[in-house]
Amino acid sequence: MALTIDDGANPEVLGAYLRFARDTGARLTFFVTAYYESWRIHRDALRPLVDSGQVQVGNHSWDHPDLTKLSADAVASQLRRAKDWLWDNFGTDGTPYFRPPYGRHNATVDRVAADLGYTVPTLWSGVIGDGVIVTEQVVAQMARKSFNQGAIVLGHANQLSVTRVFGEYGQILRERDLRLVTLNDVLIPPG
Repeated sequence: MALTIDDGANPEVLGAYLRFARDTGARLTFFVTAYYESWRIHRDALRPLVDSGQVQVGNHSWDHPDLTKLSADAVASQLRRAKDWLWDNFGTDGTPYFRPPYGRHNATVDRVAADLGYTVPTLWSGVIGDGVIVTEQVVAQMARKSFNQGAIVLGHANQLSVTRVFGEYGQILRERDLRLVTLNDVLIPPG
């Protein structure tokens, strides 16, 4: 199961996810909205996890607009700024994965993204439900519903409630004999 984490609006939540990865060995994929200060604050903690392959980063745009409402040039600017920022800070640009904000993309967005090397618009099959303010109980309930073999689960590094259910995440994963993987682990053939 791939747990993918978007945005990064809250530095405390991003830091908690990084501790979760470090302390448990969890493999995660972060879709970085590069505008958020959280990524700069936690760059030094995240970089070794990215370098080791335990954590993967992908492009979630510069500042999270609905890309389908932008011109092709503006889409390119959003993705290119984030791509350059990822490279400068983590030594990778996240290609071939990008997650369009709100999951919204169209032929223009996909073409522009592909021209920049982002050939895999990455959506999801399950959600934690933490894209808005929610209780710990809702996050845990959504995790129980979404954590399944082969799932790509969408979470966010925005709401503190999610940080208080990491123990329950571990319990669900053990009960279902699931292991967390990055997108590269499952989508890139070994070679």
